[in-house]
Amino acid sequence: MTMPRRHLFLTVLLVLLASLALARPAFAEQCEQQGFEEAAFIVCTVHPGEDDLRLFWKDAGGRPYRHFSALAEAVAESGRNLAFAINAGMYQTDFSPNGLYVEEGRELRPINTRTMEGSSGQVPNFYKQPNGVFTLGDEGAGILPTEDYVKRRPEVRFATQSGPLLVIDNEINPIFIPGSTDRTRRDGVGVCEGGVVRFVISESAVNFHDFARLFRDHLQCPNALFLDGGRGVGLYSPELGRNDFSWHGGFGPMLGLVE
Repeated sequence: MTMPRRHLFLTVLLVLLASLALARPAFAEQCEQQGFEEAAFIVCTVHPGEDDLRLFWKDAGGRPYRHFSALAEAVAESGRNLAFAINAGMYQTDFSPNGLYVEEGRELRPINTRTMEGSSGQVPNFYKQPNGVFTLGDEGAGILPTEDYVKRRPEVRFATQSGPLLVIDNEINPIFIPGSTDRTRRDGVGVCEGGVVRFVISESAVNFHDFARLFRDHLQCPNALFLDGGRGVGLYSPELGRNDFSWHGGFGPMLGLVE
């Protein structure tokens, strides 16, 4: 091969490689392992308006998916691909959401405004105050305290309720105790600078306060919501070789990126 032809070949090859890189799913490229103060996390980023993020609960037959593999198969049957999925909040023994659940603009479960009295350790995580709602609509993603959601009733395509809120308008939830020994694996979602959504799963045990600081101080998310902890934490990511199983017998609502 002559020198000019070799240069032309290399130029074409570089252009093709660049095109392939751009064609790869943006979400998969941004799903990565990160460390924060000696704890390990997986952080995945979604850009609302560009990425097709959805909520899932039941299949076409009205049965909860329960397992990521079942959801992935259903998405594949529709001619699409499930690039990523995570549990989308706490659920009951029949795998129904504990609180508000909106899918494709339809409210399938109402907002849960129940409160519980008692010390923080006695109150289940969902009812630790304030809890909140993660929403996705035409104007992007948002996280609202449950009380604010009830007042505003925003139009949304998807919404899932969970709790407690981790970060509220750039302030850590004041119920969290620095240095708490209540440590376990946790996952959550933050709406961050520029409206970017970041999902986080801890690979090591962390307390609520440190988990909230990860969102605020490391990921620059002024609002973040706890999704679940302990045996309820789950991640599906073929890129990372993950298809987690819930020891509760399955998951309830799931958030998934569809390509």
